[in-house]
Amino acid sequence: MNAPTPAPATPNRSSVLFVCVHNAGRSQMAAAFLTHLAGDLVEVRSAGSAPAGSVNPAVVEAMKEVGIDISAEIPKVLTTDAVQASDVVITMGCGDTCPVFPGKTYLDWELADPAGQGVDAVRPIRDEIEQRVRSLVSGLLPA
Repeated sequence: MNAPTPAPATPNRSSVLFVCVHNAGRSQMAAAFLTHLAGDLVEVRSAGSAPAGSVNPAVVEAMKEVGIDISAEIPKVLTTDAVQASDVVITMGCGDTCPVFPGKTYLDWELADPAGQGVDAVRPIRDEIEQRVRSLVSGLLPA
């Protein structure tokens, strides 16, 4: 998903960081859905505590099915700076590896791990992530 360079953060613009272990599945899907739904109204980041070498091909395929191309995405390592720069941090199975800072909103989404799964197993995970991101968007964006 070759998203344009995000606009600079403003006091009126929320920033969200999605974190999973490999940054190759769940967090990539969540970031892509949020970017797709909110555009540059929300600054979106994703990272992993132990990033994989590439995004899971079944995840790429499942996202293509809903019209979102994440084939150009690359897993990124979780940094303290990324957490500090985010208003909302959503973890997905990375345990206690995410640093905690006061004043941030932390959510933990329990989701099945798509690692090693085929596209048939990834679809329900993708659909659940989309529903959660849609709910998140309604809380982040002004009515």
